[in-house]
Amino acid sequence: MFHIKFSMFSRTKSLENKIDLFHDKIIDAAMTFKKAIRVFLAEQRSDEYKKLSKQIKQIEHDADSLRRDIENNLYAQNLIPDLRADVLELVENIDKIINRFDEVAYKFYIERPDFPAEYHMRMIELCEQVSDCAENMAIASRAFFRDFSTVRDFSQKVYFIEHESDLTSGRMKEAIFDSDMPLANKLQLSSLISEVADIADIAEDCVDELLIFTIKRDI
Repeated sequence: MFHIKFSMFSRTKSLENKIDLFHDKIIDAAMTFKKAIRVFLAEQRSDEYKKLSKQIKQIEHDADSLRRDIENNLYAQNLIPDLRADVLELVENIDKIINRFDEVAYKFYIERPDFPAEYHMRMIELCEQVSDCAENMAIASRAFFRDFSTVRDFSQKVYFIEHESDLTSGRMKEAIFDSDMPLANKLQLSSLISEVADIADIAEDCVDELLIFTIKRDI
């Protein structure tokens, strides 16, 4: 199982390019998000953070345009009809992750949470983990279109990193609720930590479906 290596784009280079660009967008969003949260923790809602937040918003906007183009191409030109439903589902799943990066970055901008310095490194670690989850999910999804043999490898990385992110977010919440800060602050920080951790959960859900699609193609 998972031994097939091929390209499903023998007739449509344009669609291949758009799907490649779409996968690039999730990696761009993940990398920008990691940088943005580091800047926020150091500078709060600075001009640099505003710039990075806007970059994520632009990535999300560009991804939406690509998603619509891919969907229109699949239907209007009747491309890869036997795989169309699975491809559409994959595209929608990736779009959810990109949207969540944008939503969380904007939430930091609006709420302006005050993370005490002792939690900065843990928050940075969590953002690194969820971003790595998203990036590995994108790599696994890209492999679905060309090399089934690597889909499982990158999917396993997502599962492992998602578990680590659960541990990181859980330990951080425990430390925050054990602290002396006001309850309102604890609840705000806990909510934002959950929002960040949810990115890894969405990536894991996407990989679950991706592996099902891969098994279907390999039968």
